[in-house]
Amino acid sequence: MSRTCIFLADGFETIEALTVVDMLRRAGEEIFTVSITGEKRVTSSHKVTVETDAVFEDVDYDTIDVLALPGGMPGTLNLAGCEKLMSLVKKHFEQGKTVAAICAAPSILGELGLLKGKRACCFPGYEEKLLGAEVSFREAETDGNVITSRGMGTSVMFAAAILEKTAGKDSAEEVLGKIVYRQ
Repeated sequence: MSRTCIFLADGFETIEALTVVDMLRRAGEEIFTVSITGEKRVTSSHKVTVETDAVFEDVDYDTIDVLALPGGMPGTLNLAGCEKLMSLVKKHFEQGKTVAAICAAPSILGELGLLKGKRACCFPGYEEKLLGAEVSFREAETDGNVITSRGMGTSVMFAAAILEKTAGKDSAEEVLGKIVYRQ
């Protein structure tokens, strides 16, 4: 079983974050919501307040397999402004572990130089921020240890891509079938 952290900052996109949490938990994977604000309560861009499982400083990241970044504004900017998180994302990537970002958040991976030579997608209009990437327009894109997706409407496919990476294609398809995503 893999362990995933999804990081929340004030202004995160609700659907992008909570769809990942829901689908991974349905599959029996461990996923932790982590606040970067120092407080467990974080408010989304659409004024939905959630209580996270942990605050940033309380997690042992050596035990984590996937780091996930939801989009949303100003959530993406708040994530990018957290130096400890940016250092962690870079270290995690360099260790060959998986980093995942959706909507505007793939721009963070681009700015960190993690997309060079990788296929990546993002929210329309952010493509120029995917520095060094081969821009894709798929719902979700997995290239090595990087997973990206386009936005709220592709949240299910983003979560499925993370699940496929951590638990295999059969697990992802099983969850997709249970939520009646496709016929």
